[in-house]
Amino acid sequence: MVGVGNKKKKGPTNKNFFQRASKQKALLLMSLPFVVWLLIFKYIPIGGWLMAFQNYKPQFGFLEQEWAGLKHFRDLFNEPMFYTALENTLGMGILGLIFGTLSAIMFALLLNELRFMHLKKWTQTISYLPHFVSWVIVANIVITMLSQEGVINNMLVGIGLIDQPINFMAKPDMFWGIVTFADVWKETGWNAIIYLAAMAGVDPQLYEAAKVDGASRMHQMWHITLPSIRPVIIVLLILSIGNLINIGFEKQMLLGNNIVADKALVIDLYALDYGIGMFRYSFGTAIGIFKSVISVILILICNSIAKRIGEGRVF
Repeated sequence: MVGVGNKKKKGPTNKNFFQRASKQKALLLMSLPFVVWLLIFKYIPIGGWLMAFQNYKPQFGFLEQEWAGLKHFRDLFNEPMFYTALENTLGMGILGLIFGTLSAIMFALLLNELRFMHLKKWTQTISYLPHFVSWVIVANIVITMLSQEGVINNMLVGIGLIDQPINFMAKPDMFWGIVTFADVWKETGWNAIIYLAAMAGVDPQLYEAAKVDGASRMHQMWHITLPSIRPVIIVLLILSIGNLINIGFEKQMLLGNNIVADKALVIDLYALDYGIGMFRYSFGTAIGIFKSVISVILILICNSIAKRIGEGRVF
């Protein structure tokens, strides 16, 4: 037949972008406030990074400043105190990542195994409460517990592990552990929420089959629950590693003192004290840029590793 061979094949029809948007306008309107918040508080301030390349003085306009090039970055990398702060930040960040992740997973596993629903709900609710408590209160509780007359020393002396009370807050070598302990106590319940949600999605038939095969509850946790939530664990690890250097300064500032000052100095506290505190705005901005670049590099590396093993790729 004439013209049959010239007949064009119809490709898959793609809906117009505006048609799709009109059908999802409710979702778009719901997300609009968050997009606006993100633009105002996350993206627009990036313009302030120009300060790191200027000798910024508040009395002059933003574009009237004296340009300094990479001077403040060179000053940053030549400061011995910066490397002390970087070491402390990475040390406490890694400890918090390891123990925070393990404690959240273990707590979620234990909650998931509870069969008394009322007890499970009460335990879950109580475990969330420390997350909403201010670090000022948490630091006061920790310092009181670890004081020479505190409950920890009384317990250790009572069971005979030590003869005399220990002044934990005056031991620089213990400071990283104290911060990690306080952070784990405060955030474990909150961090376990996502793991609990992932465990709730595991197919119950897998557990039934394992019971038929004689698997104990420990074997079920190890061979069913943990492998089933592995993608979630990897994604959260990637996001946590991306924030490894962004551990804040509240814990260190509130729990620290003059004796442990060298161990309490982290990058955020360094930027506050030696940047903004000394009116070195450009120097403080250079520290912020360094943190952002390192965070992006870390998350790209972790994302690449996750892609290689075929699990938990973020983007």
